[in-house]
Amino acid sequence: MSTKAYLCGRKRAGAKPSHGTRTALYLRVSTADQKPDLQYDGLRSYAAHAGLDIVQDYCDVAVSGRREGRPQLNALMAAARKHEIDCVLVWKFDRFARSTRHLLTALEEFDHLGVRFVSVQDQIDTESPMGRAMFTIIGAMAELESSLISERVTAGMRAAEARGKHLGRPPTPQHIVSEIVALATSTDLSIRQIQTKIAGRASRSMVGEIAKRARFTDPAAL
Repeated sequence: MSTKAYLCGRKRAGAKPSHGTRTALYLRVSTADQKPDLQYDGLRSYAAHAGLDIVQDYCDVAVSGRREGRPQLNALMAAARKHEIDCVLVWKFDRFARSTRHLLTALEEFDHLGVRFVSVQDQIDTESPMGRAMFTIIGAMAELESSLISERVTAGMRAAEARGKHLGRPPTPQHIVSEIVALATSTDLSIRQIQTKIAGRASRSMVGEIAKRARFTDPAAL
């Protein structure tokens, strides 16, 4: 399969799928040299055993899990919002989401849209009781992660001030920092859009600094 094919979502030809079984595959590889064959084979095998009809597949190539702007993921979300699919099938959580917060945001939207989500390697299916329980656990983890990142950002700003770095403005209140962190880690909004969302309660440069720290903080290091 060519790199060009990886970059474009592909519709599957064949008989018209039954309602409730229309399934989209999402895959991601971090470099152009990597091939998604293992993911494809595993997802197709799972779909065949589960009686799911693959109607579209989406693959982002050479895009980091933390980088903004994954076009095929955006296309997948658009298809879900148009009710063109009933199920999203991924190989692992880390192939799909940038962070726990991003995963929770996507799962909440899928739940609202009535779209089933299955992560094969993680053995999570949101239609199963275990999957619903995991949904609750992920929510708690996302809240903890956001809180820890927010505290880390605030601590970094205080450390900078202790070293004599003055930002020339009063300290940003913790609740505003938390709000910026949540937007930065759960959306692909630009710095300008985040500043608009918080009604200009922090300068653009401050929003940029906080968002950068939040988006590039490794949760494993917290």
